Order: sequence, then structure tokens, then C-alpha cells
Amino acid sequence: MISKPTADEYAPFYANYVALATSTNADILQTLAAFGQSTFLTFSSIAVDRQDYAYAAGKWTIKQLLNHLIDAERIFAYRLLRLLRSDQTPLPGFDENAYADNADLSNHTLSDLANEFKAVREANLFLYNTVTETQSTFTGTASGSQVSVRALLYIIAGHELHHLNILKERYL
Repeated sequence: MISKPTADEYAPFYANYVALATSTNADILQTLAAFGQSTFLTFSSIAVDRQDYAYAAGKWTIKQLLNHLIDAERIFAYRLLRLLRSDQTPLPGFDENAYADNADLSNHTLSDLANEFKAVREANLFLYNTVTETQSTFTGTASGSQVSVRALLYIIAGHELHHLNILKERYL
């Protein structure tokens, strides 16, 4: 079981994500596996005519929201891999809105994206499940702040839950 990170293991910006991830009181690796499946099922159940819906002008569509989860999963997993391998090269941040603006989703259905999310999470779980308690405390720099491997695990889960809450509150 991977311990919860302390507040000095991540930037203050991520505190809400860590709090959301710890609200389940479950092992973070089990949480990530369960969230992956529930997120897949949630997006798979949305009607096709809603996939391009945005709750307000300038807000992401449901497809863009799911694509953001896929992009963020990949980026956070890459950061985790680098830290897990003790690579101390500072890792840059990313502009989530630029990513959304530059992702051409016109040939992707919500079902395609749900399947992609599921595949990315399942692949990443192989990596996440290799993390030992000792390795979980490895740290590095991402987006100009110190972060630990275990903090990234909690951030991934909390980020996902944050966006699922927004989906349920504002889109569905």
C-alpha cells in the first residue's frame, strides 16, 4: 500500500486533487483501477448526441473533457516514470487549453475516446503497480515544483475525480 503524500511533496495547486483522492480511504492503486473502470463506464453511457455538448461558451465539450483526461494521464504517467527511474531533469508544465485547442477530435467518437482512456489507464496500471513504498517517495521537479511519485499517483486519481464531478454537475 502506498502512503498518502505529505503537503511538501506537491505544489499547493494539487492539494484539492490529493484531498479528493484520499476521500475514498482506499489503497491508491485500487482506487486508480476502480476509477479507470468507472470513468470508462460513465463516458460510455453518454448519448452520442451529447458528445459535443459544452455547458457554456468557451468551455470544453464532453469529448474535449475526456481527451483532456487522456492527455493528463499520459503526462502524469510520464512524469511518474521519470521520477521512478531517478531522472532528476526538471519536467515542464503543459497548457491544458492549448492541448484541447490543438486536438482534432472530429474523427473521434466519445466511444473511441472512452476506449482510449481505458487502454491508457490499463497500460499505466502496469507501471503504477510496480511502485514500491520506498520508490513512492522519490522526488523530482515538474512544472517548477517538487513532486513525489506517490503524490503523482494521488494527483492522477484526484484530477480524474475532479473532472468527473464537473461532468456530473455541469454536463449531465
